[in-house]
Amino acid sequence: MIPVLLLIIGFAVLIKGADWLVEGATCLARKLNVSDLVIGLTIVALGTSLPELFVNIFASVDGNVDIAIGNVIGSNIFNILVILGVASLIYPLRVMDTTVWNEIPLSLLAAVLTGLLANDVLVEGRDASMLSRSDGIVFIAFFIIFLYYTASLARCGKEETEEEPLGKQCGMLKAVGLVLAGFVGLVLGGKLVVDSAVYIASKLGVSQSLIGLTIVALGTSLPELATSIVAALKKNADIAVGNVVGSNIFNIFFILGASSLIRPLPFSAAVQQDVLVAIGASMLLFLFMFTGKWKKLDRWEGAVFVVLYMCYLTYTIMRG
Repeated sequence: MIPVLLLIIGFAVLIKGADWLVEGATCLARKLNVSDLVIGLTIVALGTSLPELFVNIFASVDGNVDIAIGNVIGSNIFNILVILGVASLIYPLRVMDTTVWNEIPLSLLAAVLTGLLANDVLVEGRDASMLSRSDGIVFIAFFIIFLYYTASLARCGKEETEEEPLGKQCGMLKAVGLVLAGFVGLVLGGKLVVDSAVYIASKLGVSQSLIGLTIVALGTSLPELATSIVAALKKNADIAVGNVVGSNIFNIFFILGASSLIRPLPFSAAVQQDVLVAIGASMLLFLFMFTGKWKKLDRWEGAVFVVLYMCYLTYTIMRG
């Protein structure tokens, strides 16, 4: 019963941490005259990706490469199909031009690049596929480019958006305090949830790969889920979308890159299928920006995302 109790406590801490993080990040955006999109792509995306980062570092150091790979790939699939799906069901998400033409394609590029670099059997005709340390350097280089891009967005000042200014105005000290408290809540809550879930799943005799793609990926993505749901409830689409897109870019370019620098990550044929699903989800997100109401993720599109994830989850469990 103790792991179950810790799991419930972890959920509660995650939700509260997400609430503090969104409120503090919104206040910072107002004070620094920076758009919510930039805040979502950087501060919020970094904060909600910390569980994935810590899990992958520990997994890579300990040699649990299946958990490290499944955590990132599974999280990116969950982020798009479930988090954006649920958030758009709560409140249709209208996104900015820069998100449609820059951030979402960059997220898609990250998924495609993973498929190419981690498929040595198909691309180079080798006997096995893996993300080598040199591939990790390529990912880190792309991450630096992404940071430069977001910095250029911040320098341009606050961008025009159709969203009304939301969130309470607060002082700089309070805003920073809320962000820091949110980070702490997300990290502690994420660790409680993941540790408890992994322990429970291990007792059931589930493989590391399945644990990484499902329980660990879901657990480390709970901060993104909580943050985007809170942002959607507050009708702040820029943070809701920027959080997910920024997290996906961060997960692959930095977390997967850093993990492969610690220890080369072998990719099995089964994991290659999951990479294809991640690419397909990113492509579908881009296409949905041009269906229905332009630059808007409508409720029916969110429902499609959720249904697709249920199909993927069923297939993954059956595959074992």
